[in-house]
Amino acid sequence: MGRTKLIAHVKQLPDGSWAEPHWLEKHLEGTAEIAAEFARAFGSGTWSHALALAHDAGKSPRKWQEYLCRKSGYDEESHLEGKAGKIDHSSPGAKLAEEVFGKGVGRLMAYCISGHHAGLPDWTGGQKALSFRLSNTTTGEISPELKSMISAVQPGNPPWRFAYNTLDLSLWLRMLFSCLVDADFLDTECYMDFDKADLRGGYLPIGGLLDRFNSYMEQKIGNSEKSPVNDIRQAVLKDCRTAANKAPGVFSLTVPTGGGKTLSSLAFALQHAALHGLGRILYVIPYTSIIEQNANVFREALGDEQVVEHHSNLDDEDFSKKSRLAAENWDAPVIVTTSVQFFESLFASKPSRCRKLHNIVRSVVILDEAQLMPVGFLAPILQTMDLLVEHYGVTFVISTATQPALAKREGFEGLTQKVAEIIDDIPSLYQMLKRVRVELPSDWQRAKSWEEIADELAKYDQVLCVVSDRKSCRELHRLMVRGTVHLSALMCGQHRSAVITLIREKLKKGDPVRVISTQLVEAGVDVDFPVVYRALAGLDSIAQAAGRCNREGKMKEQGKVVVFRAIKKAPPGILRKAAETTETMLKTGLDDPLDHSHFETFFRELYWKANSLDEKKIVNLLKPDPHDCGIQFRKAAEDFKIIDDKAQRSILVPYGKGQKLIGMLKSLGPERWLLRKLQRYTVNVYMGDFFSLEKKGAIECICGGGDSGIYAVTNDLDYDPALGLLVDDPPDNLDLFIQ
Repeated sequence: MGRTKLIAHVKQLPDGSWAEPHWLEKHLEGTAEIAAEFARAFGSGTWSHALALAHDAGKSPRKWQEYLCRKSGYDEESHLEGKAGKIDHSSPGAKLAEEVFGKGVGRLMAYCISGHHAGLPDWTGGQKALSFRLSNTTTGEISPELKSMISAVQPGNPPWRFAYNTLDLSLWLRMLFSCLVDADFLDTECYMDFDKADLRGGYLPIGGLLDRFNSYMEQKIGNSEKSPVNDIRQAVLKDCRTAANKAPGVFSLTVPTGGGKTLSSLAFALQHAALHGLGRILYVIPYTSIIEQNANVFREALGDEQVVEHHSNLDDEDFSKKSRLAAENWDAPVIVTTSVQFFESLFASKPSRCRKLHNIVRSVVILDEAQLMPVGFLAPILQTMDLLVEHYGVTFVISTATQPALAKREGFEGLTQKVAEIIDDIPSLYQMLKRVRVELPSDWQRAKSWEEIADELAKYDQVLCVVSDRKSCRELHRLMVRGTVHLSALMCGQHRSAVITLIREKLKKGDPVRVISTQLVEAGVDVDFPVVYRALAGLDSIAQAAGRCNREGKMKEQGKVVVFRAIKKAPPGILRKAAETTETMLKTGLDDPLDHSHFETFFRELYWKANSLDEKKIVNLLKPDPHDCGIQFRKAAEDFKIIDDKAQRSILVPYGKGQKLIGMLKSLGPERWLLRKLQRYTVNVYMGDFFSLEKKGAIECICGGGDSGIYAVTNDLDYDPALGLLVDDPPDNLDLFIQ
């Protein structure tokens, strides 16, 4: 079969006729051109070019050409490996790479080629492993013309000398893989759906966004009332603009709650990116509850169309067609996403998760509330951050009021990059923004009962009490006066958002409002109470809770923060170790838990006490074996789960529109648009609670079955309008991360 007759894709037109095929040679060359352009940003353009030319060579055999001719229309997943009736074209292509480029270069390319539909494979581990696939496939039927075309291109030397005992090589391969799969998607999209492809891009350049932002801030500052807090916020903004002129690297932004770090960090990012030619800004936030809040701030400053949110709580109505496409590969100037989405993508293997990675290259990444980075994954995260700075031109901003101790030191494999602080005078800033006084327990041996705490809280018209687990939240709420608000992740996202809006309205009007909440309210939720109670917890949690007290500094006197020993300790694991570390520090002379100078000591001690900073041995899985370059990509991706999806299940709940949407799911089945809408009406529970709910008939499978079945609450009685989903023994720390 001649080379000009080889087909890559076919499509049927609306009138039933068939378009001219997407010729294989044209697809390979088009993909190679796009992939090479992506990879030039990290000195790997020739590698990406060669890789893309070889990726679909396995489509040239007669059986594949006949299969393509039988296809009727385009299905984005119709050619995924391993699906029933699908022909494996990626294994022969991977084998060809080894034959053409040798087992050194070719082996590296084989990972990407073999996984460009099914995902980066493991080297060992059954029939899906790369070692098995390379040993059980042949290249004899691949077109000689294609072999000749691929052989004519040489990738050259790698862009730098890899440190083989680190994540260096595996991260580089994942970046090449990202360039390949995104280019493959985009070139295919241009053939299959040109109107869709035409929607991509067209955003303002970083310089244009900086001009727009500066005009917005000039107007905002001009219209703001004169106050000490606003003066401090302008000083923070000035420090951020000054630091933006420094060379790319790792920065810390240490600003007390209420100091205006959201807009100031954006000012740093825009000016830094414009000065150093960086392409985009990624704002990474731990909670969806504050993603929406911060994204709205950015949209007001930059324009709705310039900011793209990417997290699980969005449904299709939240996306324009353009922003939905940009969320696929983060091809927009400002991306706002979750910690779960960002960090899990860095260690992913699936094409849909990896295709965005090359757009992290030469960007500014702001890690908001960075103290919440998962301790059990700190080792691979920090090593990857180092590599992104060193080889991929990324600038990180570690932004929080409670800076974690992330620098490398004896016994702690932390960041090797020097961390530059943005704020010129942190002690003075904290002193000026001190708006609360903290009351500590007078007797550390005595824990207060929930009844005692309820009696104390009842004395205040406006008060927030933060406890460390969901069960305690429910127990204390039951003892409170009528009308007290409950807030936890046993309430679906839509429910939590409605409650937070209600709380803000009551605070603004001066109406009585008492709130019992888990720690989800601490990190960045913009509420301002005169009095805050906090059950003994980590020093960072106490400081974050205090940030919800007298936030705007408008009280004549300082706000009141009360730390108490609860009858129930913090949940076992890192939360309890944090509380115990804090208690030890407070007992041995620390009189002010908000003194910023003590946070480094706290985090050093906490990380030392942690069972492991690499609980799943991710670094070992991704370090190449020196004998055969064996890397376990898929195993690492499965194990790197900030929220362990094997230990929990999602349940749809009949809150608000949720009941109607659940009914639609029963009748229509799992339509993509419908499932996205239902994300806002989902609660995650641990498996023990899931089985208890199932046993008592509180939930039922309404779609699918087995591990992939979709479950929903059967009636309103099991979803309380105040407490959310009613479970017997709520999990301890699922409030920490919402995807």
